[in-house]
Parts: sequence; structure tokens; C-alpha cells
Amino acid sequence: MSRSSRTAIVLSGGGSRGAYEAGVIRYILDDLPKVLGHPVDFEILTGTSVGAINACFLAATMEQPERQGTILCDLWRSLRLEELIGLSGLDMLRAGRLLLGRDPPPPKPGEYRYGGLLDTTGLEKFVLDAVRWGRIRINLRAGRLQALAVSATHVGTGHTTVFIDSAEKVPDAWSRDPFVNHRIAAIGPRHALASAAIPMLFPAVRLGRSFYVDGGLRQNTPMSPAIRLGADRMLVLSLRHMSPDLPDPVLTKEREIAYPKPLFLFGKALNALLLDRTEYDIERMQRLNEILEAGTRAFGSEFQQILNDELIKLHGAPIRRLHVVHVRPSVQIGGLAARFVEEGRVSVKGRVAKRLVARLADSEARHESDVLSYVLFDGEFAGALVDLGYRDASAMESELATLFSRESLG
Repeated sequence: MSRSSRTAIVLSGGGSRGAYEAGVIRYILDDLPKVLGHPVDFEILTGTSVGAINACFLAATMEQPERQGTILCDLWRSLRLEELIGLSGLDMLRAGRLLLGRDPPPPKPGEYRYGGLLDTTGLEKFVLDAVRWGRIRINLRAGRLQALAVSATHVGTGHTTVFIDSAEKVPDAWSRDPFVNHRIAAIGPRHALASAAIPMLFPAVRLGRSFYVDGGLRQNTPMSPAIRLGADRMLVLSLRHMSPDLPDPVLTKEREIAYPKPLFLFGKALNALLLDRTEYDIERMQRLNEILEAGTRAFGSEFQQILNDELIKLHGAPIRRLHVVHVRPSVQIGGLAARFVEEGRVSVKGRVAKRLVARLADSEARHESDVLSYVLFDGEFAGALVDLGYRDASAMESELATLFSRESLG
């Protein structure tokens, strides 16, 4: 790979669906090097929500690339829902009172989280323990990583804040989008937890004087931070299966039956909030690539430089060719979650917890248990998503091998 070429991994949000990313990463780090004949290199990590947690784990383990994928998958397989989220009778009573309009108690002095229907103390402890947070800065200083970026949503304004930990100076002119800003930070567990705070369900997290929630509200697949940090090759991982253009009659009937159910509507609202515009953004990148290639053929090799000289005068930013490979689930994860519960494969302990999981599955469409798939932090379910991610990545071996080859960009 040429010195000027930088590769980024872009990790999306989606709660417990993030185990899928771990499976893709395991294939890329464990198996793809055997095809390439050399280790896989990437310099930039960007993540939102659960993708931010996965990105932070990778940033903290860059010194041991041969073990990253396996350890990450093992962590996901070790999850137990009742250990991560409070699901006792008292927890459910508290959630019910909040839904009926009772104000949550104000945060105590020094407390950094506020609100949320669910008690995520266990999840926060898991994130704190699973990532060796001090290693992120060490790996940046050692040159094993160029930059890590985590996106969160500022509660007060609704704007996206991109927190950046970089080995190089970050340009002051970050984005022309008035709803996006950046902050240089030594990224730690609060940044990841803030990025992963699913609205309503999880507590907001305070960073400095402000509270933040899930970055997926405006930037669920953070490709733009990767581009602004200098990436010209990107592996983009999404967590939502794209349904066929023509709806399945069975699925349509299920939706009609489930439509009045509040949890079904809440799941669709979450999908709308955590909007995935990846295909549209990649299509725009491909269009720019075509313009650059056509201009070079028509006007010669200096076309791109001349064009960028003028673009910099106009708005200070050049354009360049971008090579993007997009991996996304080949099946509907919501349906997979529903089948897991129906088949009794979820190992949840506690009478209340079991009833709640069953209720979540029953209260949505049989093949679209969206809310359940966001919060089912269960090791068996995570293992199935890990295997799915691994299979989907291996099916794209040729494209991934081209992306991570050491040949310079054309």
C-alpha cells in the first residue's frame, strides 16, 4: 500500500446487533491475511453507538492484530442479558412509572448518567472492563493507529458531535454541515457509552457540562469522519438488512397484524431514528469517482489537481477517489431474534426477565422484532450474529482482498 493511502473501518450502530460487526472483523483479521499473504492494515477507526464500542476495543488492541477478532467475538459470546441490563420486577416498575410521565430523579453530584427506561449499570461495567482504555493513547503515540472517532448526539441541540483522538493535528475546518461539529478528546468509556445511549431506553451520558445520547440519530454510519481524517479506502459495516423492493405477502400480512402494537411501532421509530443512508452515500462517492475518472481521460492526468485547486478556493476542501466496500447482514436480524426466542435458545435467567423477553418477541411482527434485536444482549444470539457476519464477509472475499491489498490506489 502506498504511504499516502489510508484505510478506515466504519462501524455502525444498532445495539446488540453489533455482534455482527465482530464476526466480520474476525474474518478480516484472522482469515483474510492468509489470502493476501500479509496482515490487514487500517489506520482510521470510526464508530457510532455499539460500533463506537467495537471501534474503541480495536483501537486499544492494535498491538495484537492476530488476536483482536477472536477476543472481540469471545466477549460478545460471553454476554448475559440479565447481567447487563436491570430486568427485575422493581426495574420494570420504575420503567413503567417513567412511561406514565413520572420524572426521573435528578442526577446525584458526580453522577454522569441521567434518565433512560432501563438500568444499564451492568452494561457500563462491561464496557469499562472489556476495553483497556489507556492503550488507545499508547497505540496512537506508537503509530499503530492514526485516528479514532466516536459520534454522539448533543441532547440540548440535537447536533452531532464527533469526538476525535488523533495522532496528527485535526483540521480546524471540520465540516460545512452546521449540525455537525468536532471535539478533540482523549476518548474513554464515557464517550463510547454516550455514543451507545439508545434514546429513551438507555440513560444519557454527561461529557463535560453537556449530556449526549446515541450518535446514530444523525450519523449512524460515520463515513464522513473517516473521509475527513484522510481515508481513501473504507470498509463500511452496516447492521440492517435491506428488504427486497417487492414486499413478501407473508411479511406484509404480519405488519398489518402487528401495526397497532406499541412495541412494533417503537421498533419502527427506532429504525427511523437510527436511519441508514449508507447506500445513498456510497452512490454519491461512486459518482464522484466517475467524474474524476472521466475528467482525467478527457483532460489528462493534471485534471484532478487543477479541479482541487479551484475547489479549495471555493470551500477549502479537495475531492479524491474513494474505494469503498460495504458489508451488511444477508438476513433480517429482527427475524433472527424472534426465532431465537420462539425456539427457546435465549438463556435468560429470572422469571421477570424471561417473561419480558417473551413479551418483546410476541409484541412485534414475527419476522421483524426490531426492539428485541436492539436489546437482546445474549451470548447465544450474539454467537449467531458473529457467525452470520463471518459468513457474509467470507462471501465477499474478492472485494475485501482488493480493498486491503498493498497496491497503491489508481
